Amino acid sequence: MARVFFLCDPFEKSAVTLALESGVDGLIVAREHLASCQALARGQVLALEDIDFVTLSGKSDEIDALDLLHKGQMVVLRRGWEVIPVENLLAQSDEVCVEVANVAEAKLASGILERGVFGLVVPSSACSELKSIVKECKLAQKNENLLPGRITRIEQVGLGHRVCVDTMSLLHTGQGMLVGNSSAFTFLVHAETEHNEYVAARPFRINAGAVHAYLRLPGDKTCYLGELQAGREVLVVDHSGATTLATVGRVKIEVRPMLLIEAEVATEDGCQRGTVFVQNAETIRLTAPDGKPLSVVGLSVGDTVLCRLDAAGRHFGMRVSEEIEEN
Repeated sequence: MARVFFLCDPFEKSAVTLALESGVDGLIVAREHLASCQALARGQVLALEDIDFVTLSGKSDEIDALDLLHKGQMVVLRRGWEVIPVENLLAQSDEVCVEVANVAEAKLASGILERGVFGLVVPSSACSELKSIVKECKLAQKNENLLPGRITRIEQVGLGHRVCVDTMSLLHTGQGMLVGNSSAFTFLVHAETEHNEYVAARPFRINAGAVHAYLRLPGDKTCYLGELQAGREVLVVDHSGATTLATVGRVKIEVRPMLLIEAEVATEDGCQRGTVFVQNAETIRLTAPDGKPLSVVGLSVGDTVLCRLDAAGRHFGMRVSEEIEEN
């Protein structure tokens, strides 16, 4: 998860205020401004004079940058960096920072070698892009609070329209999407990462559930599965609660035999129950607390799967505060 730093050079008080209000992780300013910036808000404020800025023009620059990193220096790769040299540095150091000036560059840097750089440094010239960059990067950093749910009911319920979500990403074991009949109770439906003797793995796909089900999205939003379209960003969650973004490449809605699955999660007030409809097929899986995919065909009452609890109440996917009951 990359940290976002704002490089305020030349120094402007209004730009510093904007950066802090945008939610940056740190500021980089000339040493003479350290004290005044540290008094504005809690957070990391670094002296510009203590940072080494490197322009990668050739292999020798890459070697020099690595030498500085190994000496414990903070190194920022100036704009114009390319992915391969950054990959080389990331393979040998976890402290690589790069300068970015727009959301596209920030997303690219955040995904290099699947873990991304340590820091994104946004210069003053890109001040107008700062809020967008912070917003996009923070989405992938917020963990979901997943809880163990005990299966209490499994029923065959006939035919229904189910939604396969094919993403443009290759997912791995332990990852899926949060789906449920209520926004207050969602299940971690696992991606199709597993092989069996009849069907090859499709690690880009999540056979998510019935068209009416809620899907948890980035930014604390939801939508109905039946509303998904190609190009939309969705939230991918792993068994630890860590999140990342994926883009929908295709949505397949087809009539299939369905199962109703109910689970309960223990709470301070007793327990909370929720349900989800999923296709009745071996390749559809929920997720165990250790990340193991559990086929819905082999589920039994008493098995434990990962769930997420929330307060009910959504209007066009946005959280609302009103009296509401979903069964």
